[in-house]
Amino acid sequence: MRLDVDAWANEYAGTLYALAPHDFGLFRQLIRPDMLWTWWPGELACELHHFYLDLRAGRRPKLALMAPPQHGKTTAVLDFTAWIGGKHPDLNTIFASYSDELGTTANRYLFRTFSSNPAFRKIFPDLSVGGARWAANNNLIEFADHQGSFRNTTVDGAINGLGLNLGVVDDPVKGSAEANSKLQRDKTWAWFIDDFFNRFDKNAGLLIIMTRWHVDDVLGRMLERFGDELRVLRYPAIAETTSWHWRKELTVGEDRRCRFVWKNQLVRKGEALFPEHKPLSFLDERRKVMTQASWEALYQQHPIIVGGGELPIEKLRVLPYFDRSTITKTVRYWDKAGTAGGGAFTAGILMHKCKDGTYVISHIARDRWSALEREERIKQYTRADRILYPGVKIWIEQEPGSGGKESIENTIRNLAGYSVYADRVTGSKYIRAQPFAAHVQAGNVGLIAGSWVQAFWDECEMWPKGQFDDQVDAAAGAFNKLAASSYDSTYAGFQDVDWQGLRTNLYLQSGGRFRLW
Repeated sequence: MRLDVDAWANEYAGTLYALAPHDFGLFRQLIRPDMLWTWWPGELACELHHFYLDLRAGRRPKLALMAPPQHGKTTAVLDFTAWIGGKHPDLNTIFASYSDELGTTANRYLFRTFSSNPAFRKIFPDLSVGGARWAANNNLIEFADHQGSFRNTTVDGAINGLGLNLGVVDDPVKGSAEANSKLQRDKTWAWFIDDFFNRFDKNAGLLIIMTRWHVDDVLGRMLERFGDELRVLRYPAIAETTSWHWRKELTVGEDRRCRFVWKNQLVRKGEALFPEHKPLSFLDERRKVMTQASWEALYQQHPIIVGGGELPIEKLRVLPYFDRSTITKTVRYWDKAGTAGGGAFTAGILMHKCKDGTYVISHIARDRWSALEREERIKQYTRADRILYPGVKIWIEQEPGSGGKESIENTIRNLAGYSVYADRVTGSKYIRAQPFAAHVQAGNVGLIAGSWVQAFWDECEMWPKGQFDDQVDAAAGAFNKLAASSYDSTYAGFQDVDWQGLRTNLYLQSGGRFRLW
């Protein structure tokens, strides 16, 4: 929906301009008539309007906004800054970001809004910028004949001697690399508290726009110290729950008077935040090419610990060379899922224990197979595993309950003639993964290069808070079986085989569906 001012009679258009100083949402629609107006910009406008009311009431509001890239969050805050400048030109705003370019862009956008936006000039005709005695450059815009101004700076930039009534921080860190440096996080926090935060007037408000790359970022530390004083608005690109949202629309009643009415809209789980601007197909394309960690941070607003967490991926190195003669034991461990095309994955980890006490993952099979196709694939991989590693043992996780028992029995029957065992697991997955995690942290687990490595790294980055944990569960199961003292069989040794012939035969036998890594 777009607000078409021309469609209103002249009498109503004049009313709109008269109402705009008192309603931020209407102000935005008037100065940006081509903007798509859905529940998302409407709800955000209401939140910012409430922030303004708290600011004027002296409540020292603190608001953090998290939303996906290119969804208009920065523009909304700049429009809000322009609205406050028009209403209260004696207030001072300081805008800080990680780069000069972002600050200069914000400065130019506001200068053009103040000086030449037709709707803004009608709404606030008395505000002027520039002129002989008033600064209007890339770092400072002063409001003529008033005490207020807009100033932009960088994080770590000098703001000594300056006071502010509204502080805006837009992305205090450049990206994941800076966010994952504790030195950089400490430096940013020191600037925020010692320099920026200390410039606030006694009733000043704070707006933060940021991507949460790390749990220990500026917002994380603020939540720890300010608690409920900080209001956090989190808008994931793809809805994670089903919920109602409200927006205000302008209508003309039977009495021919224009008024606002509230309308609600149901947003279902799995729907895009702003489908008219970034549809679900667009978001799915981005998700496919990004790591899960980057997707969750940039688009879903989930803070993460990348590397150095419980499963630090920098310790899961791809080995330049692997001497298979050092293998003492081999296990393929399966974590099964039965939903085709959605839900959890089935994952099978092929892991080896070596003579020096290290562990190597040489292959991961993972997909969303139907129950029938899953059993066929498990059998194909089992056949290949025994050819390549004659001493291999196959373990399959048995879920609790009668369904898990029936499923495992079907799989074992399907693998008749192979060394296959059911693993009746108890306790939490997190606890069962701790021995594996400890060896990863110690650098005792290596990987063989393959197309599966990146997906495994992605999952390890997010574990245990990621959406999926099937590969980690299977890796933990394989590790626990290899490390168990009860597994004392002697490995039969790696066999010389016709690799190309084996690949070709398995490929043909499966009708082209199975490929050996």
